[in-house]
Amino acid sequence: MPKNGANISLSSFDDIFSTDESRNVEKIQQISISELHHFKDHPFKVLDDEAMQRTVESVAQFGVLAPLIARPREEGGYEIISGHRRQHAAELAGLKTLPVIVRNMDDDQAVIQMVDSNLQREHILPSERAFAYKMKLDALKNQGARSDLTSKNVSQIGTQKRSDQIMAEEMGESRNQIQRFIRFTNLIPELLDLVDQKKISFNPAVELSYLADSEQQDFLEAMQDTQNAPSLSQAQRIKKLSQEGQCSYEAIFD
Repeated sequence: MPKNGANISLSSFDDIFSTDESRNVEKIQQISISELHHFKDHPFKVLDDEAMQRTVESVAQFGVLAPLIARPREEGGYEIISGHRRQHAAELAGLKTLPVIVRNMDDDQAVIQMVDSNLQREHILPSERAFAYKMKLDALKNQGARSDLTSKNVSQIGTQKRSDQIMAEEMGESRNQIQRFIRFTNLIPELLDLVDQKKISFNPAVELSYLADSEQQDFLEAMQDTQNAPSLSQAQRIKKLSQEGQCSYEAIFD
């Protein structure tokens, strides 16, 4: 049994490193890393950068102090809801097991909690935010649809808040800004990478998201050949060309 002093020390570290989720009074299990699987279509990147190296060093010294959140998988093992970076750091540090809180959640609940826990990070790429917002909005819509189906009072349905309005209130964003981020999910990967790298600005990228994939490929080639990024007015003109069926490589290049 640990001494009281050890308990106080561990609690102090947990206060520093834990999230609100990990402070819930729930049973913490030690689960093998091999049984922990990434969340399906997880939109947040786990990078082997300097921040990860610092996390690995911390985990090697102190262990993983804030438990992961996971849910059971039908095919066995557990799907990580929160803690992908901690899991990767623990793997690099050579740990065999991790502290995990296991919760039973349906798909929509799992998506919402996964997105909310990761959006607390300090640095989030536009592509990560785009796909995370889309996943959460779809989950909220699914929950709303199920609520509508079971509602006994049809008049209540018309007074329910829109899913994007609920999201906007929760995240401190406008509904319009959330929808603009979600537009990025229509960009081809090469253009989305350029947005993440800040080589294409936010507002022009929103306009370009309305182009067909083939038109986006033409745009990418024209951008590379001219070695110029589009201004907002140029992106708007290219979008108009697309709407008029005249969006060719030559037109974009000009």
